[in-house]
Amino acid sequence: VVRTSTDPEALARTLRATVAGVDAGVPVSRVRAMDEWIADSVARPRLAMALLAAFAALALLLGAVGIYGVIAYAVRQRTHEIGVRMALGAGVGDILRMVVRQGLSVSGVGVALGLLASFAATRALSGLLYGVAPTDALTFAAVPLVLGAVALLASWLPARRAARVDPMIALRGE
Repeated sequence: VVRTSTDPEALARTLRATVAGVDAGVPVSRVRAMDEWIADSVARPRLAMALLAAFAALALLLGAVGIYGVIAYAVRQRTHEIGVRMALGAGVGDILRMVVRQGLSVSGVGVALGLLASFAATRALSGLLYGVAPTDALTFAAVPLVLGAVALLASWLPARRAARVDPMIALRGE
């Protein structure tokens, strides 16, 4: 290891000559900067991290589409009920809250079970983590917030459609 403020490639010839002068049997094959050496040594873990992040984003997207699909189906099945509620005086806000509450309650149960499972798996995962504690409070707080926001958005879209239902058309449909 040699510290320099200049380009390591410019110093390579001098370094090889100096090492050969001390011990000709020691080869100096590749001179490179420490940043380059570190970047090469963490390239595989970075690739694995990028792949895991991509799969996590895909899983989040699939979860959001699943929540949207379930809530949209439930809204379609309850169109008559929503029409009756609106005919009896329920406001748009009441319908929005009812549908979003349904989506968030299902998602909340899933998030709670996921937190329990991840907390139970912390011992097994502790050897795979670097620079992060297995029970990192920020992670255990941020993940439910992100998942809750995704569930809120996925529930809000069908809720908005349910709130636009014309009570007369919904009641006439049955």
